Amino acid sequence: MTVRVGLERYTVMAKHGYYEFEHDKDQPFVFTVWVSLLNDEVADQLAKTVNYADIQVAIDEVMHNSPEPIALMEQMANQIIQRLNGNELVATIHVRIEKPNAPLPHPGGLPVIEVDWARS
Repeated sequence: MTVRVGLERYTVMAKHGYYEFEHDKDQPFVFTVWVSLLNDEVADQLAKTVNYADIQVAIDEVMHNSPEPIALMEQMANQIIQRLNGNELVATIHVRIEKPNAPLPHPGGLPVIEVDWARS
């Protein structure tokens, strides 16, 4: 049995992106983060799982406390993983970031990245 804890479709407004004009005003970034636990034992104790509020806080720290704009969503995902993988209960982390207002050459499509991390 695998136990997973997640936070889906969490939208953060922030000034990040590769292009300089993306740093002028907030744009939406939509996060879905899933964490699987090393231990498949189900216990009724918060100390034996990952609090989904901690996932939200990790996202907020990356998006709102970065000293400068983050150019690539891959780097955002890496920073979120770095904040969550210190919890020894975590076996894997999956981060998906959507950027619905990303500049594209033509209308249509949803820019998205996904990053997976596993404890070795």
